[in-house]
Amino acid sequence: MRKKIFLWLVFITIISFILRFYKVTNDPPSLNWDEVSIGYNAYSILKTGKDEWGKFLPIHFKSYGEYKLPLQIYASIPGIYFFGLNELGVRITPIIYGTLTVLVLFFLGRELLGSELAGLVSAFLLGISPWHIQLTRASFESSFATFWVVLGVWFLIKGFKNKKWFIFSMIPFALSVFTYNSARIFAPTFLFTVFIIYRKKFIALKKVILLSFIVFLILLFPLAPFLLSGERSARYKLVSITDDPGLIPRINENRGHSQLPKPLPRLIHNKVTYISYYFIRNYFAHFTPQFLFISGAPHKQHHVQNMGELYYFQAPFLIMGLFALFYLKNKYKGILFAWVLLSFIPVAVTQDSIPHALRTLIAVPFYQLVSALGFVFSLRWLRRSTLLKVIFFAMLIIIILISVVYYLYQYYLVYPVRYSRDWQYGYKQVVDYINNHKDNYDEIVFSRHYGEPHMFTLFYLNYDPNRYQHSPNLIRFETYNWVWVLRFDKFYFPDLGDKGTRFADIVKENPNKKLLFIGRKGDFPKEIPRLFSVNFFNNENVFDVIEVK
Repeated sequence: MRKKIFLWLVFITIISFILRFYKVTNDPPSLNWDEVSIGYNAYSILKTGKDEWGKFLPIHFKSYGEYKLPLQIYASIPGIYFFGLNELGVRITPIIYGTLTVLVLFFLGRELLGSELAGLVSAFLLGISPWHIQLTRASFESSFATFWVVLGVWFLIKGFKNKKWFIFSMIPFALSVFTYNSARIFAPTFLFTVFIIYRKKFIALKKVILLSFIVFLILLFPLAPFLLSGERSARYKLVSITDDPGLIPRINENRGHSQLPKPLPRLIHNKVTYISYYFIRNYFAHFTPQFLFISGAPHKQHHVQNMGELYYFQAPFLIMGLFALFYLKNKYKGILFAWVLLSFIPVAVTQDSIPHALRTLIAVPFYQLVSALGFVFSLRWLRRSTLLKVIFFAMLIIIILISVVYYLYQYYLVYPVRYSRDWQYGYKQVVDYINNHKDNYDEIVFSRHYGEPHMFTLFYLNYDPNRYQHSPNLIRFETYNWVWVLRFDKFYFPDLGDKGTRFADIVKENPNKKLLFIGRKGDFPKEIPRLFSVNFFNNENVFDVIEVK
């Protein structure tokens, strides 16, 4: 590698790290319930070798009942060991592998596009990507899977020159399967598709390809017990379009309103036609200008809002890059198109927050690579005019700076104020209060209205995992494939809005106890003084704390 290229790569890597590390303990404004679950289970493994359920070194973490894949949790252990069970301890891991993904994309881009400049540009675009930054400043399994996929594709490309890399590529692809559910579908289908596209090449290397296939299967072997159990469908049931409770009523309603003669209503309105319709709709929603360049994904945790997943300035380069793939007859274009077209299949079978930035993050490197190719291709038209080249670069630098500054303004100043609610803000503040006063009360009643108060309590108290695992009054219950913790230690987690567990009911049932209550403003009578209150960043109330003696 030339010194100049090396220095640019170091610069891009440093910028990428800064964009992911700066103020990461405050922005996003709070750890979400998945982050505290990942963090506490990693802490539990670190301290006891068991997860929160008391299972020794599990391959799947039951967590809230959705069975998290293991790699993100195990990878979080070093960060928690060095920095503690806190925001930095949890988020340092995605910062590191997010930055490494940028670095690896340079090598992939150089290999795949045959240009060091294209490699640098693709790495730079990923480094400043709103899509990628958002999901590597918090602990999301999808971003870790993306790292392994990028590494796997790089090794796969290297295998066309040195066949041993085909075998090595199976390792990161297999690891991606242990990281995120979308990768469980993407990795095997991608490898199978690549084999079909390049079958002539692979048939000539049948021994190596067979060995690669065996290595991949061996690495996935620990998943076998899970795939043969009922647990494998837990997460799928929560998000699948086939488990949408409104699906059958809509089908029956449309059949009833149909004016067509029998049996046409049944042939037209049925599960197959409706699921096919939603699959196609969900799939193509991710290729729209609205998603890519204008407003992005609707899920507030996964996107800053008010801008697309890609910058506007990438649009012309993306178009030119797609043209260049065919014009230049790139021999790896099959890999690139298989990558992007298969990335959106897992999300197409889900029903919530479509289009979805998190479940489709695996596609992000494709857009940076093709945009980089378009940039390099466009330079051909500027060779004959130095003046035109100066004007082009000056305008491009200005546009990039404006775009990045606008994104950072949205991220640091607008986003936290508008969407702190979506990040479950307030739990840390109220648990800190609990920690300072818990010994003064017989029971602490913490409303579960916002979801998972037990896990935030465990996390921010740094509660001893061994003590929690063996808590004699630990009570869990399961509804709709989701697990709730009702009690442990002196903590009680009801929904204070439910009949029978309202404030007055609990006070009546505990006449001789000193109680601390945490809930919403409307959960308690106005005349009772508040010991402590927490507001979202927009000054809307989130928690009130009161006591009953």
